[in-house]
Amino acid sequence: MLDYYHEPSNFSTASSSGYGPPPSVPYLASPQSGDVRHDPSKPSGSKLAGEIQPEGFEHEGVTNDTTSSGDGDSAIHGARVPSDDDSNTEKADPFAEAGSSHSELPNSRIDSGAAGHHKAIEKLQIFLEDETSTHEQIYETYSQLPSVGVKYLSEHYRRLLLHRLSVIEIKSKAAMLRYLTLVDHMKEASIPLLQAEWNSAIAYAGRCFARVAASEVEAALRIWKEMEQEAEVKSGTVTFNILFDIAIKAGKYVLAEMILEEMKTRGLEYNRFSYVSLIYYHGLKGNGGAVRKAYRDMVDAGQIIDTVVMNCIIASLLRANELPAAEQVYERMKRLVYRKTGQFVPNSDWRASRDLGRALDRAARVMRNDEEGLQRLQAEQFLVPDLRTFSIFIDYHTLVTGELRRVTALLEDMQTLRIPMHGRIFMKIFKGFAYHGGVKYTSWTRQRLETVWTSLLSILDEDREGGSEHMMKWTVIWIVRAFARCCGRARALQIWEEVRDRWRVAGDDEKGAVEHLLRNVLEDETNGDTH
Repeated sequence: MLDYYHEPSNFSTASSSGYGPPPSVPYLASPQSGDVRHDPSKPSGSKLAGEIQPEGFEHEGVTNDTTSSGDGDSAIHGARVPSDDDSNTEKADPFAEAGSSHSELPNSRIDSGAAGHHKAIEKLQIFLEDETSTHEQIYETYSQLPSVGVKYLSEHYRRLLLHRLSVIEIKSKAAMLRYLTLVDHMKEASIPLLQAEWNSAIAYAGRCFARVAASEVEAALRIWKEMEQEAEVKSGTVTFNILFDIAIKAGKYVLAEMILEEMKTRGLEYNRFSYVSLIYYHGLKGNGGAVRKAYRDMVDAGQIIDTVVMNCIIASLLRANELPAAEQVYERMKRLVYRKTGQFVPNSDWRASRDLGRALDRAARVMRNDEEGLQRLQAEQFLVPDLRTFSIFIDYHTLVTGELRRVTALLEDMQTLRIPMHGRIFMKIFKGFAYHGGVKYTSWTRQRLETVWTSLLSILDEDREGGSEHMMKWTVIWIVRAFARCCGRARALQIWEEVRDRWRVAGDDEKGAVEHLLRNVLEDETNGDTH
């Protein structure tokens, strides 16, 4: 039985009750609250029964060097598995357990002790109710409240604050620090956290970096331990899905198997996200047969299959070095592009994809005994390639096969399917030139690189958002590296100066950090086209 993971000796001095970030991450204190770091010398009050050290946790011989491509994006080297914490069905109404009325007037939700901070609270309420407001706007406004600001908010807005800061496309260090600071404030104010809020805290602790290391796994497990043993909040399927996802992305497969066994012991059923994570897990282990079995089990369980699931299957088969099988899945998806209406499937953003995943998960549970209803719902799904499908394949061909011909064919398919180019795709193509260019007889030539660069410039000229989707940090880095590799230092310096001028969404600090990363490339006289 998996009781609770016992921290290795090098973490023995860490507080078992702290909600905070991994030990290697500096703590973020609210500007008005001072340092709210937990005191390790204070006893946690936790008595662990039957603690275990998973055998071989530190020395499994399994590394995580392919979990992420290291470029801020994830495709075949870390294909995005639907995030169960982002798709937590328990978050559909985060206020259900709070006993608050959604019909109350905003002013009635202001704590009576917050009269002197009425304007700041009203501004925060406006941001929280506005789906377009950013995490930065919300947290900056919250920070204007006195120390432990959650005490000045009503139950409704406390829950909404935590919910809004838990929903994010890609978790980051800054987002993690913001959320875990709020969690600490809730603890200091003696306000209990709901299961969904604990789930988000665990997810942030374990997924805030591109590569999941042992320290992130241990931080997530510490929060899980406190959730169950001190807060006495029982874990659900979502909780274990998050822990399982963190374990497999860290390469801790023994721990992952123990988590699955614990789910079985507790009688917890798999949901949509459990099956998708299992498919991804077997892909990481290079077991194509197990990938297929997990998919069949998902279908047999009555789960709805959509493009997200098919993308995970493709990425997992590629991980297992089964390119022909992955391409067969892709070709079948292409044949389903046109449905009865003969219309193309509209592109959707990450929020729409998240909402769809939650809806399909709920539908599978509600319609469990309605086989005809499930079949009708399945028939309505558009199992067609999307941007992530192409991102996965292009990443594979730029990193593994080096076949520019296949990349070109995929780009033509994107055009046929009316899927617009994205900075993620450009980044992978430039990465291919950086990997495979600059040598004799390569198809990744200087002339073709210049053609790709010209295409990007034409898109940037039409982009009214200042290149926000096309000129991201890692796109910029791979552009310069590609030109350094294929054309030499002089051309790379010219490109860098042009990129700096066009990269309007980045501040001076970010540009300076990128220039620092590129210093070896820009100073290396040995780069250049050799043919």
